[in-house]
Amino acid sequence: MKGLKTSEIHWVVNSYIGVSEGYLGDFSYRTHREFYPAHCDLEIDPDSFPGKTTREKFLAILGSAQPRDQAAILRGVAHKYPAGSDEHRTQDSYKALLRLAKRCTESAAVDAPTPALASELVHHALQDAATLLEQRGPVSALDRVHTALHAYLKAACARCGIEAADQATMTNLLKQLRQQHPCFHDDGRHNEAVARILQSLSNVVDSLNPLRNQGSLAHPNSRLATHDEAVLAINATRTVIQYLDAKFSKEEPQSAS
Repeated sequence: MKGLKTSEIHWVVNSYIGVSEGYLGDFSYRTHREFYPAHCDLEIDPDSFPGKTTREKFLAILGSAQPRDQAAILRGVAHKYPAGSDEHRTQDSYKALLRLAKRCTESAAVDAPTPALASELVHHALQDAATLLEQRGPVSALDRVHTALHAYLKAACARCGIEAADQATMTNLLKQLRQQHPCFHDDGRHNEAVARILQSLSNVVDSLNPLRNQGSLAHPNSRLATHDEAVLAINATRTVIQYLDAKFSKEEPQSAS
């Protein structure tokens, strides 16, 4: 799911907050700067964004923010301008504002990866997942991110010459990569801690299989994963891909010994 649409941003500005002679609500340049830390818990400098008026700067800030920051800004607007603070800020419009904020918080928090070391299948699966996430929600995208991770692990093994069985599971592929890929053989000072994190990631990957098989639309399951469970799985999968791709991208392809 993506953040706010352009039409929704303009609704917040023009219809909910209100604009007069280019000024946004009762914001001055000073109170606009103070709004983000005071009402949104965000460190944003309006002077670093384009625009001459508070309206133009607010539009630039809200339009460029990540969904989770958009949600914080909308909640800040609701706090500064509650229902009834002006005749056009009705209970219905106030509830609509909070619904927009809630929708933004329901977006997957981890950005969709664009892995460098990936096959065409991986990129297609990730694109499909992003589309399904936006249009139909995280439960619909769960199967495709699972496919993307499985295909990515296969591609990573093939790239560095690790021989993997055709039917190897994601857990087995990740285990082979951890044991044989040279990027995991360095002598860093935090190896023990990193090894524990990697073991935990292996457990996460292992848990994705039953969730996908029994709780996604990959099969005619009667009990699907909940929205929050699907978001958790998508964020975890994206995190694994991002971490592995960062590690693998630092190494030249090598044949396993």
